[in-house]
Amino acid sequence: MFEPMNFVRMLGYLGKGMLGILVVMGVIILSTMLLNKLASGKKKEDEQE
Repeated sequence: MFEPMNFVRMLGYLGKGMLGILVVMGVIILSTMLLNKLASGKKKEDEQE
């Protein structure tokens, strides 16, 4: 049975979970961008030689 007050009480947990997912996605995106920059930089140096 759905009880609206239980839903309202769980909104804090829902917000923390969504924030956690956002942080993890941000870390994954930033690490991917960093790895792409590092890998492309080495490739350009190899081409110049």
